[in-house]
Amino acid sequence: MGGVTRRRFLGGFPLAAAAASLVPYFPWSRRSLADLAARSANERPRFGAIGVGGRGRAIARQAQRFADLVAIADVDLSHAEQARDRLTGGKADIYQDYRKLLDRKDIDLVVIGTPDHWHTKICVEALLSGRDVYCEKPLTLTVEEGQILCRVLRQTDRVFQVGTQQRSEFANRFLTAVAICRLGRLGRIKRVTCAIGGAPKGGPFQKSQPPDYLDWDMWLGQAPYVDYIKERSHGTFRWWYEYSGGKVTDWGAHHVDIAHWAIGMEHTGPLMLEVLEVEHPVPFKNGYPTVDDSFNTATRFNVRCVFSNGVELFIRHSAKELGFGNGIQIEGENGSIFVNRGQLRGEPVDDLQKDPIPEEVYRLLRKGKPLGPHMENFFLCLHDRSEPVSDVYTHHRALTTCHLANIALRLGRNLRWDPETEQIIGDEEAASFLGRKQRKGYEIVA
Repeated sequence: MGGVTRRRFLGGFPLAAAAASLVPYFPWSRRSLADLAARSANERPRFGAIGVGGRGRAIARQAQRFADLVAIADVDLSHAEQARDRLTGGKADIYQDYRKLLDRKDIDLVVIGTPDHWHTKICVEALLSGRDVYCEKPLTLTVEEGQILCRVLRQTDRVFQVGTQQRSEFANRFLTAVAICRLGRLGRIKRVTCAIGGAPKGGPFQKSQPPDYLDWDMWLGQAPYVDYIKERSHGTFRWWYEYSGGKVTDWGAHHVDIAHWAIGMEHTGPLMLEVLEVEHPVPFKNGYPTVDDSFNTATRFNVRCVFSNGVELFIRHSAKELGFGNGIQIEGENGSIFVNRGQLRGEPVDDLQKDPIPEEVYRLLRKGKPLGPHMENFFLCLHDRSEPVSDVYTHHRALTTCHLANIALRLGRNLRWDPETEQIIGDEEAASFLGRKQRKGYEIVA
């Protein structure tokens, strides 16, 4: 490993013993993957797609390489019909209620691409029904939901891939950045900055009647009932705290995940979060927006998170004054690197030409699986019942950092966090945001 032993590679980070027990490397070849994709109809798994807007259709199409799509569910029937026609030529069954899809006995797994506030409830019910799951990020709306989901996954022992594709794709730039850090080529890491963009402003919007093809009550799910506003649903739901966490859980779910992984904190969390800058598009009182007809997630923000190993993580809407745009800058005692979906740069990156990352390091980070697309990794793990590269447990930890950042931003004050007990220290009001009241009939039962 270029002068770094496997023991040193694992031993420099918490939970080294767990890392040392990674599954053995399975030398899957492209031929093996082609065989997996070319199974006969009787051998191929059958899957259902729940939530088939743009992103939901995309992951369903990726899954079709390895399995047959037999059922589609979406509260928006126009989405369901469009997905059925585009993906299956009209052959799949469609439902407006996902529970009818889960009631079927002929479905082996599900892919989930609903709005964020529905992820955990559907995932829990899919797991308890015996299905394996691929779900888009962010998995949860609250820290409490992540705790529930981790518990149910341990109980059911299913295969679950989270849709944080930066762990697998984009020319392996993020994976290489993590490997550089884990090999110690930056020296002791001091600071990581995640620039993720700010949410847009918008509103006031007009209230109206929902379209006939949309079950608005079910779209809202656990969230409080409100009159229909077009901008609350579909492509702009992310800019409402009722359904998502703005850019902090959108791009943050990707970049903060990589940051946790790079600094070896993927199984824990920060000790303290400090609000350096915050701006919301509407007035807030006690952490809640005071109007209901406008976007309400943070448009500008900068949160400093401090970990037990001394690393500072900054989650910012912009880092233009630092000289870079959307992406992750990692600074160590011996150098720094910058990575986003289009580039990986820095002197330690240039040094890879003469001292490349050993294949063994990639295999360890990939838990024994070869480099390849995210959905492919999921199906390889279905084949041998192993843990995918983007697992629920580490996603929960990274997303907890994002959720805590949002709580701090909403309240406008700093937080102390105990990553062992997963509780906010000394702030009852902030702790009340770790979970949310769920509307009757849409509670998560686990």
